[in-house]
Amino acid sequence: MTYMHDGNFDIGDINKDTYSIKLDEISKIEGAASLEIKVTDGKVEDLKFSISEWKRFYTQAIQGKPVTAIPPLVARICGTCSNAHLLASLEAVENALSIKISDQTLLLRKLIFHGLIIRDHALHLYIFALPDVFKKNSILDFDMNDPVQHEFLDDAFAVKEVGNQLSIVVGGRSVHAPYPTVGGFLKLPKLDEIKNLVTSLKSIRPKVLKLIDLFAHSSFFHEVQAPFVFTSLVSKDFSYLEGTIQTSRGDMINEKEFGNHLNAVVIPYSHARGFSYDGQLMMVGAIARLTLGKQYLNPKTIESVKDLLPFFPTKNLFYNNLAQAIEILHSIDQSIEIIESLQAIQPEAPIKGAMKESTGVGVIEAPRGTLYYKLEIDEKGVVKRGEIVVPTGQNQVIMERAIREIVEELLSKNAVQEKIIYEVEKFIRAFDPCMSCASHFLKVKWK
Repeated sequence: MTYMHDGNFDIGDINKDTYSIKLDEISKIEGAASLEIKVTDGKVEDLKFSISEWKRFYTQAIQGKPVTAIPPLVARICGTCSNAHLLASLEAVENALSIKISDQTLLLRKLIFHGLIIRDHALHLYIFALPDVFKKNSILDFDMNDPVQHEFLDDAFAVKEVGNQLSIVVGGRSVHAPYPTVGGFLKLPKLDEIKNLVTSLKSIRPKVLKLIDLFAHSSFFHEVQAPFVFTSLVSKDFSYLEGTIQTSRGDMINEKEFGNHLNAVVIPYSHARGFSYDGQLMMVGAIARLTLGKQYLNPKTIESVKDLLPFFPTKNLFYNNLAQAIEILHSIDQSIEIIESLQAIQPEAPIKGAMKESTGVGVIEAPRGTLYYKLEIDEKGVVKRGEIVVPTGQNQVIMERAIREIVEELLSKNAVQEKIIYEVEKFIRAFDPCMSCASHFLKVKWK
């Protein structure tokens, strides 16, 4: 079998137990990372998964800034899910200033976020993960004379565009949305433009059902043996923006207390902190959300995927792809329901809050998992200290542990080096990690 790789693949002098293999780069992940593996006598002696492009010092940059200026600043952390950082930080600021937003503001923010989920998950599944299913390096290698491959490629841009439009109409842009602000919206969207989105949302629904079916029947499989806990914010409308933190071990935690359960893990060879949950390996993301809150999916979504929901909970973390596909369908169905229920967009100015010494916490479910913001401000409303915990940081430790398991299993089966790297690449992509927005590569060094 020929194994597909995106980067330069070199094999040096090798024997059964000693390798000199280097994979220079791999695309289809967000940002920069590296993986070093040392194999001795056919066994993994050392394995280091490192995120190498994360130290951009945003928590230091926001110190001394007016708290109301923080949301548009931190939205620049990520170019793909900037609206997640925007809305999480808005919640933190509003909690710090004791601002209770209107029902209309919350509803419109939910629509912006459903647009993000549709667009971001479509980017990952169609552009990054789909080539693995068809054993291609990238979508650029799809055969336009093959009707199935051609159709999925067309679907990729159609689904992604509808997600873009939903965020543009309601938020002003698909990334770095300018309309949402502390306490409300600087500019309210037009009702007729929102209503016009229903037709587009309905048009992509059959396409997403095909995507769900594809990932439900892919042969990717690895059950993680190490004990770990799923954690997620759970709400009765699966909105990603409100609810209670729940875990697969049965905990229910107010989002303000979530930070007390996150234990930072210093990884000396990585630029990003890892995290555990009360000392346990943890995983966040779509697979965690479906495990803990699948009963709260839109009823129409549940009806369409009822045969697949028993797949969750699962220890096969490749099903994170399937979970993301189901979430796209939910965001389509939920957006249609919200839009069809809208009767008017009421004029309302952003609600103001009094500056005071306080602490505000914002917790939402970003596309890749739970996003945590904590802002401490002084009596003038200036940030004294900020903390941001992103999903990939929470997943970093379980990713490394699971990669080790995969490599050890493949070594026990005398798998060739190309096969090992191929399987590790697929698995890393299934996590949909976001290292940064700038580059996309993974370096593998065998010793």
